[in-house]
Amino acid sequence: MKGAAVVIIGAGVTGLSAAWWLARDGVDVLVLDKGVIGYEASSRNGGGATHYQSPLFHEEQRLWPLMDQLLGYPTEHRPERIVIAMTEDQMARYRRMQRILAGLGYRADMMDPQQVRDAVPLAGDRHIGGVHIRTGGQANPQRTVQAYAWAAQDHGARIAQHVPVLGIEMAQGRAVGVRTRDGTIGCDQLVVAAGPQSGVLLRGIGIDLPVAPARAEMIVTEALPLMPLGGVDGNGLYGRQTLRGNLAYGGGWHEWMDDLPLAGKLPRPSTPTITQIALRLAQILPKAAHARVIRSWAGIVENTPDGRPVLDRPKAPGNVTVATMSSVGFGLSPASGRAVRDLVMDGRCGFAEIGKLSLARFAGLDPDWRRLQGWVTPRAEVMA
Repeated sequence: MKGAAVVIIGAGVTGLSAAWWLARDGVDVLVLDKGVIGYEASSRNGGGATHYQSPLFHEEQRLWPLMDQLLGYPTEHRPERIVIAMTEDQMARYRRMQRILAGLGYRADMMDPQQVRDAVPLAGDRHIGGVHIRTGGQANPQRTVQAYAWAAQDHGARIAQHVPVLGIEMAQGRAVGVRTRDGTIGCDQLVVAAGPQSGVLLRGIGIDLPVAPARAEMIVTEALPLMPLGGVDGNGLYGRQTLRGNLAYGGGWHEWMDDLPLAGKLPRPSTPTITQIALRLAQILPKAAHARVIRSWAGIVENTPDGRPVLDRPKAPGNVTVATMSSVGFGLSPASGRAVRDLVMDGRCGFAEIGKLSLARFAGLDPDWRRLQGWVTPRAEVMA
């Protein structure tokens, strides 16, 4: 396979967005993925676009309403979101969220229980209020991932599926290619956006990226009458009502996993999270409690020790950009892809200060950080 000026490892939402931003500037881009585009968590998430604690938040909010036009394909983005509180602790967190958003210049209105019931027909009587966020919103993850891929290809990017990268080739202190089963693919610049497998790949060239893989799960119900606003969540859940009326929700604890293989069959974890997701969904939307769960999704996400993404181009080797989003990749993807484009082409992000997302913040991290945080693999029997 012919090499490229920029090779991106990982056809998740971050890698594909970066490919699109680079290709639209005329850069020769090749994206490699061990499976198919967006097969893991990139297409199995709540589709939320309200990451107000990120330095990329303003760009996230600016870009989402423009993405259908910019990409030329639908993302099903819809603005606004209502978050329902079931406990005083949750309500206190949402009040804090409202204050932060107001400080950033975005409108969010606290809601009393009756206002929630008026706005959310599937809500019941047990909640104690909520917050109506007048920005952000949500999009369809599967449509969005495909939109990035098609738009990148429209600008000349190449995407190779079922091509696992087995290692990174170095020469004279720089990354010069990636090893695959079919040989080495050369590159001038390399972007590692391989999600939970980024840590293993980067370790091979001396870059320490602390990430813990975990499985996240979602459920989807049968279609219900459309609510006025599809973006409704809370009670520890994320998700939305789709344009077809299905309730698609996830959230809760992760099932922690060991390092994943770079190629071959992934382990099949087992987890009881579906029941807990369904229970909490019935608590915030009790008038949907009768709805049947018709399918579930699971994807493997990567998590950094502080939960924040890493967007960085380390000084050594100097031509490798690290892009791992720590479970918040979907919503930030319009902005993170642009940030990766800037790091690759300009060496720095030109629209936001992203120093807090650098690898340097993990200097001195205890090597046993996963055990100290309780992020360890359950020793339950792994299904064959």
